[in-house]
Amino acid sequence: MGNLHKKKCIACSGDTPALSETEIITFNKQINNWNSIKNQDGIFMLSKYFKFKNFEESLAFINKTSTIAENEGHHPDISFGWGYANITIFTHAVRGLTESDFILAAKIDQISA
Repeated sequence: MGNLHKKKCIACSGDTPALSETEIITFNKQINNWNSIKNQDGIFMLSKYFKFKNFEESLAFINKTSTIAENEGHHPDISFGWGYANITIFTHAVRGLTESDFILAAKIDQISA
């Protein structure tokens, strides 16, 4: 994997362009098994499903993820329950993906390793 986890998420405005499909493919090679998906509105997002042994492990992971998100000022959509967590990341302001989305994914990968 790359060094994205060492970078800091940068707040962007609506003027920041979303990454192109080619750029998304390049960045996706630097994170661990995240899915680049398009939603029904054609907006690219990163999504990853995490599996755990029980609810307590899921919750501990979510708590660590929320700390990272708060420190980075970049907040994913999270759902979790007994033995799983699902995280979806995209930049609302640009209606797509930016480098910061991949930075956050890489940081989350660090705690799930």
